[in-house]
Amino acid sequence: MPAQELIRRRVTLASDAFADIVVWQLRQPVPGCPHAFKYRLALVVKGVCVLRYDNETGKGDHRHAGNAEVPYGFSSPRQLVADFMNDVRRWQDEHGHA
Repeated sequence: MPAQELIRRRVTLASDAFADIVVWQLRQPVPGCPHAFKYRLALVVKGVCVLRYDNETGKGDHRHAGNAEVPYGFSSPRQLVADFMNDVRRWQDEHGHA
């Protein structure tokens, strides 16, 4: 079975902001991850990625917020999307961006 795309969605949040959500199920884990999912979720505001969750080869599961990169405790694709959208709402609240 080749990689299977589970989610591909772009959510418009404002005229200058969107969330891009992409998750695949793989045959085997990405090196550095204990699970067989590959993902990238990003919040882009005014052309700048201000929040991102991903699992690059060798880096494992992590999230970027501004210049900070911290580990992310992946449990499932559903929880990943929920955690990301909670962070999106928090970012919007903190930055006065609806």
